[in-house]
Amino acid sequence: MTKVMDKLTAFLDRHFVPYAAKIANQRHLQAVRDGLVMSMSLVIVGSIFLIIGNIPIPGYANLMASIFGSGWKEALSIPVGATFGLLGLFVSFGVAYRLAEKYSLDAVTSALASVTAFMIVSPYEISFFIKELGKNIDVAGINLNYMGAKGMFVSILMAIFSVEIMRFFVSKNLVIKMPDSVPSAVSKSFTALIPIFFIVLFALSLRVGIQNTSWENIHILIQTFVSQPLLHAGGSYWGAMLTTLFISLLWAVGLHGSTIVQAVMMPIWLTLMDQNRIAFEAGKEIPNIVTFDFFYFSTKMGGAGSTLVLVLFMAFLAKSQHLKEIGKLSVVPGIFNINEPVIFGVPIVLNPLLLIPFIIAPLIATTTTYFAMATDIVPRLTGVTLPWTTPIGVYGFLATNGSIAAVILTVVNLLIVGAIYYPFFKVFDRQKCQEELKTEQVAI
Repeated sequence: MTKVMDKLTAFLDRHFVPYAAKIANQRHLQAVRDGLVMSMSLVIVGSIFLIIGNIPIPGYANLMASIFGSGWKEALSIPVGATFGLLGLFVSFGVAYRLAEKYSLDAVTSALASVTAFMIVSPYEISFFIKELGKNIDVAGINLNYMGAKGMFVSILMAIFSVEIMRFFVSKNLVIKMPDSVPSAVSKSFTALIPIFFIVLFALSLRVGIQNTSWENIHILIQTFVSQPLLHAGGSYWGAMLTTLFISLLWAVGLHGSTIVQAVMMPIWLTLMDQNRIAFEAGKEIPNIVTFDFFYFSTKMGGAGSTLVLVLFMAFLAKSQHLKEIGKLSVVPGIFNINEPVIFGVPIVLNPLLLIPFIIAPLIATTTTYFAMATDIVPRLTGVTLPWTTPIGVYGFLATNGSIAAVILTVVNLLIVGAIYYPFFKVFDRQKCQEELKTEQVAI
């Protein structure tokens, strides 16, 4: 088995790690990842109001109505709409800001230009159905349907195009330069004039060119050829399994698997998650199983590789002093899904024995969770965004709007993962004890 794992490790080092490292260092993907992270605090705050408005306790709604009036739930939906509902706008700003930083451009100006471009390509009309007339009436206004997660793919594209146009003009020195005596803020404004003009011209050309086709606007075009295929693939069982596998394989060779994979998958997961949130608020059937929070609920119990059980084994059952000490130090971080001390301290990285359960256990947890939700044994996640450090059990309870079944599933997954890890832990513990004994004998 060791020889097989050594060959696998060598194969990954030779054929997998170089490409993974390139992806991890790709500036556009880094900007997408970091730009999305910028908006997470707003979405988490919106999730708090969503949870408060939907606490599943008998009599809760009547109590809130008696204190705050009958419109209390509608009032709580305002910050939800202002955070989730404008996610595409936030992402347009954030991605452009982070990408401009990497090019040493004026980040704020670039981000504002990106938002402007995003607004230009988005429909500026709202359709209302007038019952008395029996037809739809279009009026001028910002269509919020495309300002949220539904417009996220377009917002990311416009952010990248806007910054690249800005970079082209600045690098070619095709800008208006002011004398040194002019204040810096004023000088920057004039420097950005020509690039912003062409950014606006580019966005306007896109809008005019597409609105005369059958797609009507860029959002529908992107949804048809990009968003829907990606959402279908990323939200499927096999999409979840491949994602989980890639995260584990990247960690296996010492790369931050979660960060690398999220840079590619985050727009897909957040879109799926927001579809769940909209359905949940409307009281409709929740459509998606695999979302961003699915992985923290199912496969990251204690961090990547579901290592919390391994940490507990090490802290309370290990005979090796090395493993026992690392286990004790890692229990508290593990409860909050931080497991770098285990991954690099044991280590699990490039460890032929422990990599087997590290890769297999999350795949099994993904499978049990997916089919538990697909068969309605456990309710699907409601689309609330929780901090990734939320402890297991609590995460599932809040993410499913107070489902006890979700907590039970977490316990079941822990037991399954524990059963997978335990024999490998025992063998590794015995090996470490023998190494420690030899070290002591040499010292004597």
